[in-house]
Amino acid sequence: MQIPAPFDYERASDVENALELLERHGPESRIIAGGHSLLPMMKLRLARPEWLIDINDLAELEFIRREGEQLRVGTLTRHAALLESADVAELFPIIRDAEQVIADPVVRNRGTIGGSLCQADPAEDLSTVCDVLRAQAVIRGPDGERIVAMSDFHRGPYETAVAQNELLYEIRFTIRPRSGSAYEKVERRVGDWAIVAAGAAVGLSADGTVEEAAIGLTAVGLDGTVPEAEAVLLGQRPHEDLFVEAARIAAAACHPVDDQRGPVDYKRHLADELTRRVLRRACARAAGAQEG
Repeated sequence: MQIPAPFDYERASDVENALELLERHGPESRIIAGGHSLLPMMKLRLARPEWLIDINDLAELEFIRREGEQLRVGTLTRHAALLESADVAELFPIIRDAEQVIADPVVRNRGTIGGSLCQADPAEDLSTVCDVLRAQAVIRGPDGERIVAMSDFHRGPYETAVAQNELLYEIRFTIRPRSGSAYEKVERRVGDWAIVAAGAAVGLSADGTVEEAAIGLTAVGLDGTVPEAEAVLLGQRPHEDLFVEAARIAAAACHPVDDQRGPVDYKRHLADELTRRVLRRACARAAGAQEG
């Protein structure tokens, strides 16, 4: 089956109108922007919404703004805009790392950060990135606005904290001094979902020891970050043996499965190797920020 089930369509004029339409059409309505996740599922009839509510006209949701100690990103911001942003590259290089390996230019020109996060696919790159950066999700609904930590935003595969009558409005990233981050992915072919990917963010204290650390893995059955591996780094000066130990713990904590992308042992090996690489690069970037 490659044809969606019948559905109706409305185009929202602003955020309030989008929320009204979600309320009016009830549980069988879905938001659509880029559509790169939802439309394939509709074609396979894995998703059968009765109403699609198009938010592509909502320019108020498309922004990247640095305000004080936060970088704020609107939910309708396209992948291409994140990839091209100088603020993103300077403050959170992990986002640019990930965006360079997300799909292809066609998808990046239309796909949105909100769509990626709300799809909540276990192999989706930006979910791991936002977990590692301890981001916050701003959600709007009939009762107003609420802020949810990214650790509570994803509640399982294809499930988020956004209720049916709510809309993800923006993502907030806290800007930390002397910090660095990195992401690396292994895929079967360019633009594919990850076999395994890893992300890390590190903050250094004034004396060069690790003050904050976060490690995340993509597509290997891991919910959130790996506190046990992060704890190994805290209070220590970055060095290769430290990365090796943290990577060993992270690889042991994940739960890969045998599938067409590879066996369990191969994926666990990748988790170990990629964690070392991103820790190495994140710490180097943090040291560069400290010197600057």
